[in-house]
Amino acid sequence: AGVQGTMESGLKEKWDRRHGAACDHAPVAAAVLRENAHLLPAAGDALDLACGLGGNALFLAARGMRTQAWDLSPVAIERLRALARKRGLSLRAVVRDVIARPPEPACFDVIVVSRFLERTLVPALVEALRPGGLLFYQTFTRSRVDDGGPRNPEYRLRPNELLQMFKVLRLVHYREEGPLANAIDETRNMAMFIGRRLPGTEPVSMPLATEDAEDQLIFSS
Repeated sequence: AGVQGTMESGLKEKWDRRHGAACDHAPVAAAVLRENAHLLPAAGDALDLACGLGGNALFLAARGMRTQAWDLSPVAIERLRALARKRGLSLRAVVRDVIARPPEPACFDVIVVSRFLERTLVPALVEALRPGGLLFYQTFTRSRVDDGGPRNPEYRLRPNELLQMFKVLRLVHYREEGPLANAIDETRNMAMFIGRRLPGTEPVSMPLATEDAEDQLIFSS
């Protein structure tokens, strides 16, 4: 418990420094959410998980969803609360270790995860969706074409890994272009996935993708 507490404290300090040093430009929602906002329900409960400065949460709240935003960094959460107040938006921003305390089952109609990868959370994320609920996921891949994103490959996706991780969800949208993407495309280092939980969906134990995934077809849309 002592080691775990020290690690959590170190992560908090790291992200507090990073978010505290961030410029004052308003955070922007992930492309997977902005470009597919027409898929969002007219109302419901939404979660921006590992929200950082909360671009996704602000976007969801502005569209009238009952929005929660969770992050380990108190600095990020306080900045998000201040910006939501400034914009007159209602959302619940909470300091929370999302790995130690994942969302409860059947609590959300929409979950958004961007620039964050914790493979052990996959079953909890699926279970947290209500029937018909949507998962919007966007994060970095190992097919890097610049220096953006984490340096540790374990925090980056293997080719098509999101398809494997969330194969129990009905695929709605997938994009992973890597070096084929436009050189100025902000998502060229990323994969974007949207999946829907159908009634009766039961999470299963899903093996992590292996390097054999390198040989699988990369879908884009």
